[in-house]
Amino acid sequence: MTAPASTPLTPYATLLGFTRYVDRTGPTKATFVGGLRKQRASRSGFNPHGQFVKALKADIAFHTGGTHLAGVVDVVKPRWRPLYQALVPGATAWLHSLGDPAALDLAQTRDALAMLGDLPVKINPHFGVRHADGRAEAIRLHFDETPPSEESVLATLHLMARHMDAVLPHAEPVLVDVRRGQAHRMPNDAKPDQIERWLSGEAAAFQAIWSTAA
Repeated sequence: MTAPASTPLTPYATLLGFTRYVDRTGPTKATFVGGLRKQRASRSGFNPHGQFVKALKADIAFHTGGTHLAGVVDVVKPRWRPLYQALVPGATAWLHSLGDPAALDLAQTRDALAMLGDLPVKINPHFGVRHADGRAEAIRLHFDETPPSEESVLATLHLMARHMDAVLPHAEPVLVDVRRGQAHRMPNDAKPDQIERWLSGEAAAFQAIWSTAA
């Protein structure tokens, strides 16, 4: 009796994975997608930023202006302490840039599934911020040592905006470069139709690479 064939892994990307993919060029695209596919097959992956995000959300929710961020460096495992020490100053600067902590509230965001052609992309902001004047922002954090490129900023903000009705209705998408404490918003001259066509082409190429990596 022949053994049943294993179920093929259908192409899939998280928002982080897809925006890192569009940032790459040439052969590095294929190497990157192959790595994502292997990671998915092995169900591996670990998020070292979990406690950091919890501390940042706590500072917003409890109007504490950075005390949770300041304390998280001391409670995280020693191996992650240098990472957190590099992240806290920029995150604290961004938090202070939002104004009076008492005028901020944490808003619950929901994940959404975007379809770019046939490619599912998981849209997963880290949290939302609601301001006293009623404005809301859906926040995605960028933790990398290098600043986000123009391409990754556009891709992230466009896909978040595209599904904002599900993520956090009436909110503005914001990508926060944590290390530099800088908030990126969609440029006024952005052309959503052009961005959509560009991302659809990138998604089709992603699927093709995924299939050949099988």
